[in-house]
Amino acid sequence: MSKQIDIKKIHSKIQLMKNTAEELEQLGKNFPALSRNMVRILASLKMLEINISDVVNLERDN
Repeated sequence: MSKQIDIKKIHSKIQLMKNTAEELEQLGKNFPALSRNMVRILASLKMLEINISDVVNLERDN
């Protein structure tokens, strides 16, 4: 009884999180703690994006 993973939905949510983090980074330019934390979050999101985008691209190619 395994559940299917909706990789496209995961990819979409990661993109949404990335866009939100980028916006917050821009809004926080004069708020150093926010800006620094957004840079860290974006780095983590980039790793997720790399892992997920590989799978999404494989699905598109097939």
